[in-house]
Amino acid sequence: MGKEIRLFKSEERKIRSETVAFLQQIAEKIQSGEVILRQGQEEIVLNIPEKVILEIQVEDEDKKTKGIQHSLEIEIKWFDHDAQSGPLELG
Repeated sequence: MGKEIRLFKSEERKIRSETVAFLQQIAEKIQSGEVILRQGQEEIVLNIPEKVILEIQVEDEDKKTKGIQHSLEIEIKWFDHDAQSGPLELG
């Protein structure tokens, strides 16, 4: 297994409408092929290829004192060389 290097991380609380607006903005940037993420002095530029791998994952984690934490994780991946994957369908 290859070594993973974290290049950027952000986690913050948002209300649902703010989350939707951010996801819409990032979708537009992905469509254009370039996503720039900035936080403070930190910035990363991502060049998104035409073909990507879309991974959707739903998890429940018992956080003991806080209860069950639910998560919907949307991950977009790509390789330097084009990768193939099966289609995801919404039901």
